[in-house]
Amino acid sequence: MIEFKILKKSKKSRARIGLLKTAHGVVETPCLVPVATQGVIKTLTSEEVEETNTLILIANTFHLHLKPGEEIIKRAGGLHKFMNWSKPIMTDSGGFQVFSLGFGRDFGVGKILKYFPGQNLETIKKTKQPKFLKITPEGIYFQSPLDGKKLFLGPKESIKIQEKLGADIIFSFDECTAPLSSVEYVKEAIKRTHNWAEICLKTKKSKQTLFGIVQGSRFKNLRQESAKFINSLNFDGFGIGGDLGKDKETMKKIINWTIPYLQESKPRHLLGIGKLEDIEYY
Repeated sequence: MIEFKILKKSKKSRARIGLLKTAHGVVETPCLVPVATQGVIKTLTSEEVEETNTLILIANTFHLHLKPGEEIIKRAGGLHKFMNWSKPIMTDSGGFQVFSLGFGRDFGVGKILKYFPGQNLETIKKTKQPKFLKITPEGIYFQSPLDGKKLFLGPKESIKIQEKLGADIIFSFDECTAPLSSVEYVKEAIKRTHNWAEICLKTKKSKQTLFGIVQGSRFKNLRQESAKFINSLNFDGFGIGGDLGKDKETMKKIINWTIPYLQESKPRHLLGIGKLEDIEYY
């Protein structure tokens, strides 16, 4: 488990400085969390990453499940020993791959839309399915990007994989929506995400810290509904996920809609955003 202490809060914004204590060290917040998707930062050794004064890394449940597999990592002593990394680690639940291998791949868009005049922001209707995966109330049927084989990942599977990986902080399984989603589609997506959040809490048996993820796309009422619901559950912290609109201005609005409904005493993480200019808004 973790301890989170807020040291100072801004009088001009919601910015705060804090200490996040984990079993593998203390993280000074706010901080950048570099992405070690498959247990490694590309082009760098763990020793080289440590030289950058990085305090925490995030690896990916879906990709580690594919290769080398959570059983191999568990036998190696968990992610920390597997990566030769002694500091804290987070693992994303695999929910981002619902987007990146789904509608994100179909339409060639990222979490923040590369907007062009005339592009239809309501392209993804309520019942639409991505080309290369199937979204169901129980979870997601993926097609492996390695060999094309079909595999299923749902909230129970995600938690069990993350428990075997052994990161300090894990995330609930969610559906990361695309920025071209209609309001009708996003309503259905957050229903799935909220149901999966409850299942994740019931499934977890380890002492790992579990963060719940707020969704709702660019729609204010849905963001606030999701934030209230996730906050009402017994999560140790929060992730702000999903697509973040058509530009950085929309992203700032989404953050401002969300944060007031999240318990301030708990840590929060803005998923998938990490440019220098983003830090002051969060």
